[in-house]
Amino acid sequence: EIVREANQKNESALQYHFKSLRGLIIAINRRRSAQTREKRSAILAELEAASESPSLRDLCRLMVTPSYLLAKADTKYRRYVRAFGYEISSSKGSAFSVVKKSGGGGESGKRTDELLRAALPHLVGAAFEQRMDFAARLASAAMGNHAKQKNAFRGPKADLFISDLIDAMEGLLSAPISEESRSLG
Repeated sequence: EIVREANQKNESALQYHFKSLRGLIIAINRRRSAQTREKRSAILAELEAASESPSLRDLCRLMVTPSYLLAKADTKYRRYVRAFGYEISSSKGSAFSVVKKSGGGGESGKRTDELLRAALPHLVGAAFEQRMDFAARLASAAMGNHAKQKNAFRGPKADLFISDLIDAMEGLLSAPISEESRSLG
């Protein structure tokens, strides 16, 4: 498909340009991450224009809406969501770190991180990192699985899906740290 889209005659062009399958995956991640950052930047600008301190729900929406809107508009981005969602949700290290490196970064990513830390004063240090890891895994697995469904990004069911995902993330991040977790940490 890539060879055809690039108007090339054979697959050696892939090897020449990307060097390996991993190189191709990195290039795809970079391209899609740039799209995600651009969309998040636009949404963040609107959010900050409307309020100096956005609600946690608004911030959870900011975390998932860029990918959702891009997947809604582009079937190729939808394929990326399926694949990258699996990669994030099953990562061995911190999923939050993977997201930060692969699209969660940039100025809008840094600003989102700052706003989340301000909105979640009960989560500091390792507790913040752990909850964000859970949130990244939840959002990635849910979005990746949703992208596999027929008509996943159309109609009332799609709107309900994204609203439910935002609800789940808001609950996950706003939950207090239990005494049990405090005693174990």
